Amino acid sequence: MTAEVSTGSAIDRRRLLAAGTAVALVSSGAGAQEANGELFADGAPFDRTKLIDHARALAKKPYAAPNAPLPEGFSNLTFEQYAGIRHRRERAVWADSPRGLMIEPLHRGSIYQMPVQIALVENGIVRRLVYSPARYDFGRVQAPPATTADIGFSGFRLVKQTADGASREIALFQGASFARAIARNQVFGGISRALSLKIGEQRGEEFPFFRAYWIQQPQTDDTIVVHALLDSDSAAGIFTFTLYVSDLTLIDTEATLFPRVALENFGVAGMQGTFLFSMTDRRGVDDYRPQVYEVGGVQMLSGNGEWIWRPVINPKQLQISMFSAVSPRGFGLVMRERDFFAFQDIDNRWDLRPTIWMEPIGDWGPGALQLIEIPSESEIHDNIIAIWRPKEPLAAGGEFNFAYRQHWCWMPPERPPLAMVSATRTGRTGTARRRRFVVDFIGERLINPNGLEITPQVWASNNGVQNIRMLPGGEARPFRVIFDLDTGTEQLIELRLALMSGNSPLSETWLYRWTP
Repeated sequence: MTAEVSTGSAIDRRRLLAAGTAVALVSSGAGAQEANGELFADGAPFDRTKLIDHARALAKKPYAAPNAPLPEGFSNLTFEQYAGIRHRRERAVWADSPRGLMIEPLHRGSIYQMPVQIALVENGIVRRLVYSPARYDFGRVQAPPATTADIGFSGFRLVKQTADGASREIALFQGASFARAIARNQVFGGISRALSLKIGEQRGEEFPFFRAYWIQQPQTDDTIVVHALLDSDSAAGIFTFTLYVSDLTLIDTEATLFPRVALENFGVAGMQGTFLFSMTDRRGVDDYRPQVYEVGGVQMLSGNGEWIWRPVINPKQLQISMFSAVSPRGFGLVMRERDFFAFQDIDNRWDLRPTIWMEPIGDWGPGALQLIEIPSESEIHDNIIAIWRPKEPLAAGGEFNFAYRQHWCWMPPERPPLAMVSATRTGRTGTARRRRFVVDFIGERLINPNGLEITPQVWASNNGVQNIRMLPGGEARPFRVIFDLDTGTEQLIELRLALMSGNSPLSETWLYRWTP
């Protein structure tokens, strides 16, 4: 594992969702409809191969941003005014279909100014979806004239109509190359990122965006396929998302990427979420709530079978960590705490936010899970980002294919056959340079060890670990490891802990980074 630390600022969730908008709208270039040509023509037969050919050809040309002005006043809407614009559910695409899966195109405005084209694929034939103000209830905003030209959309919402006539929101594709989804009874939280470019660079991140969607009419009650054209200064590509809707939401993702330039700092299968503070560290917190976060930690199942758990933090300075692996079997931003009383927030319901788990399909080879932790003073910031970074760069003019499954769930689909970390606490003890760590584990083998000799293996990059002790668990309490860390004059210390029986692990591997 390698690491680096630099300075930075928090990322506003709202503005991140619409990333790239301001620059794109002042650029000149062909509109999205013209860029897609016959691929959007009514009555054209749909062929995914042609989408890939189009993206390949697009990548050989300089990037041209779409240019489609908004109706007067819509670019200056406050976020609250924009949120009051709702698609009329009775006007949803396929609202009268017995399949129950409906599409609600989302209006442009406020920070969501990038024009996005949507086409429907019905019986193998393309039908372009045309904007109309009649689709929307504008709330307190003055509706644009009925004669307003086709201005496109900002994305779409997927809704499932239940047998009793109620409806359940499933997923949201809006802003850059982002998407959100939830399991049954969850509330929207973390966000997936299809492609990340130049993340963490001082000159700023580049945000690719989905400029067009082709949505296939559902043929079953629980499956829908979405094709998206990605475009940016550095790359173009086609992403195909197959969504499976049940108590959980699964999204199989197939992508073909065409770099315009050599890609070195890039990542795929990314995700992001919020972490403000937790019981691990409440330094400087003045809040009635005991915890505020939707991401508790990063979990990874390496190709060699090692399970890793890394609690996330809200650092004083931007921190970037790399967890190297070969052919990872899964990784994600995980929420393990599901008790409402751990958060006491009836408005935000952090306890109901989804875990996002990425399961690679095929051999991804060597690379690293990159974790970016950004200082934040507000819960509207998505300050925790995780992406998979392949070891090898992508050459300009090349072609890159990859696939993975997204799990939007309560817990990852595959859980460690080992004890898991249930809590991490740290605080000052004794002198200013001494910290105490308390790490709790839960697992059946720890409750009933049956004569196993359990040894905590604790490692610190500065060799400052002292006073290691264990407190055996029981039915009502976790197995606890306590140790002190002499930080000395260090400004960054990496920590590692695992419970062992001889040479065999009894727990997942706990990782932590301490900084002053």
